[in-house]
Amino acid sequence: MVTSLQGIRVLDLSRVLAGPWASQNLADLGAEVIKIESIVTGDDTRTWGPPFLSDRKGNSTSDAAYFLSANRGKKSVTVDIASPEGQELIHRLIKESDILIENFKVDGLAKYELDYLSVRKTNPSLIYCSITGFGQTGPYRNRAGYDFLIQAMGGLMSVTGLPGEEPGGEPMKVGVAITDILTGLYATIAILAALRHRENTGEGQHIDMALLDVQVATLANQASNYLISGETPKRLGNAHPNVVPYQTFPSADGHIVLAIGNNRQFQKFCEVIGRPEMAADGRFRTNEARLLHRQELAAILKSVIGKRSTQDWISMMETAGVPCGPINSIDEVFADPQVKAREMRIEVDHPSGGKIPLVSSPMKFSRTPVVYSHHPPLLGEHTAEVLSALLGLSEERIQTLQEKGIIGTSFFPSGKSAPSEGFLF
Repeated sequence: MVTSLQGIRVLDLSRVLAGPWASQNLADLGAEVIKIESIVTGDDTRTWGPPFLSDRKGNSTSDAAYFLSANRGKKSVTVDIASPEGQELIHRLIKESDILIENFKVDGLAKYELDYLSVRKTNPSLIYCSITGFGQTGPYRNRAGYDFLIQAMGGLMSVTGLPGEEPGGEPMKVGVAITDILTGLYATIAILAALRHRENTGEGQHIDMALLDVQVATLANQASNYLISGETPKRLGNAHPNVVPYQTFPSADGHIVLAIGNNRQFQKFCEVIGRPEMAADGRFRTNEARLLHRQELAAILKSVIGKRSTQDWISMMETAGVPCGPINSIDEVFADPQVKAREMRIEVDHPSGGKIPLVSSPMKFSRTPVVYSHHPPLLGEHTAEVLSALLGLSEERIQTLQEKGIIGTSFFPSGKSAPSEGFLF
């Protein structure tokens, strides 16, 4: 099968989520991804559970579900990069690679001569992507950065949650590590652009990705609202700062989401709820007017929508072309017929757990489909394979390196925490 990134090799020195999310995207697109992990501990997220993967007998294994979410399609190689011999192995792998992804603290790899200035001498065409909390420059460059912290510092939490005057009205983080994920996506885009540049010039380059930069960039319309108006956006709960009605409303048996994006849709909506006169009401006729009279409109709609069930409203509104939907729990998401039709749940073979369920990639191609070439790897599972096939090390040499503690093939010891020294995340 032909894949988009066939023949591209990625050396992944990153851990936790932002970097692994980027390298997983590249693996889905057909790149060979070699994940470098420490011998004893591996990626931090291997222990971020429960839940943990269970083996065929139902016994809990060493890999957390969190790790499985971001590491399919990769080969795990365990190397002690603090040792000179381990560094030599990484340098040799760099010579054979097209892309390197790392999320060490700023200058954290320099002591191993694995920073960009050092490795570009080894491989001038290498695309080297660094992911940090605050970037390689600026007064915060040496600070550690975590998704939660960046959601707060980058303004996302200031516009997420109920208004301050309401019960429970406090700044709220998003329910997934969204800044990490978005940084992984931006890193993927940047790497693909750098690959295109290399095709034209033969030149590699350094990509400097910062979580804070990504969070500021993805404030999107909220940032633009502030820059244009000078007014600081506030928390509105589930309401929209620019469009009304675009929020949740309680139904007779739960909640419903309305996402009305234009005046035509509002007119249809008014007909569905049996209040066609509201579409001609000067307070509500245009989106600008509805913004000014947001509270009045919301009070009317709450009294009307609360009289019927969520499914009744959805059936009526979908027939009329009014955008709406339920608030699904995650089990309901995977039971949804559309999610099933789009094959967003897949199963892959795994040596510990037989077939394991994973979330599939959302990228759909007509010519070069996404491939799921490898299960999320066991710690060090591919060490001997990669060093033999790619670097030509003999079985005897590999055994000697194992005995000296330079490389390892052991599985991850359950229940131990990974040290954070030298790493950003």
